[in-house]
Amino acid sequence: MGILTSQKITAYYERYKAIDVTFTKEIIQVTGMITQQVLLKCGGDFWPCVVYSSSFQGAKVVANIKSGIIQKLQAANNAASLRLCFRSLETGAPVSFLVAVRVVGYAPYGESKEMSVFTLQYTQRPPDDLIAIIGRLLDANINSSKRRGDRIILSADALRKLKLLPKESAVFIEGVPRHCILRDLSFSGSKLIMMGVSTSLVDQEGALRINFDDPRESYLARGKFIRAESVEGRKDLVALAMAFEETQLPMGFKLRINDYLSQTKGDFHGAEAPADGHEAESVS
Repeated sequence: MGILTSQKITAYYERYKAIDVTFTKEIIQVTGMITQQVLLKCGGDFWPCVVYSSSFQGAKVVANIKSGIIQKLQAANNAASLRLCFRSLETGAPVSFLVAVRVVGYAPYGESKEMSVFTLQYTQRPPDDLIAIIGRLLDANINSSKRRGDRIILSADALRKLKLLPKESAVFIEGVPRHCILRDLSFSGSKLIMMGVSTSLVDQEGALRINFDDPRESYLARGKFIRAESVEGRKDLVALAMAFEETQLPMGFKLRINDYLSQTKGDFHGAEAPADGHEAESVS
């Protein structure tokens, strides 16, 4: 992903400002969050915390209340800062920043007597870095539904822009990997060509391994074969259409496809999020 323009960042902020992102293990990985460097700051003191969720308006974090944090917050009239840290997608270097917050409440975390969930309200628009990270994530997740029919024909130029490694593609049938050639790709499925596979695979389940470079990443897209066709002039080959199980698509794969579509086809203005913020991102 290239550097986002201020116009794009503003569009992310206006479109998605009320939507919460739940920081599951997968979301932490694809955003590059460095969890060991996430801290809640009050006065001159820092407390380690875990981000449970965040929007552009606030966040929920989990912290240990036995550390004196409650008393410190009370003395500061609940004013604090949330220190976030992510690994840059372009350079791999850590990028950290402070977000000014007001603590509007806290409650026990599950049955724990030591850990509490703190509800933080941002007191100003968050830094552009945070808007870019969360906005890109939400854009990909929403567009995976809105743009599910946008098919990418895998020409040499498309392979280069996607940073796709076609020679490493494989489809798993009954757990056995088989080399395949990808012809197109979308949020909803793929067309691929294989050797020596019967057309009886239609309606059977499989998993497509898709490999990307820079950074090196591999994803499994699970789904079902919905159509099989012979390849003209090649009796040893069969063309298969695969429909992905879209609720199980890896978030990193969605980001790759959405970045490409945004670069080559532009913003999809039908993907605006509802203004009341009822649509939330939570990937487990």
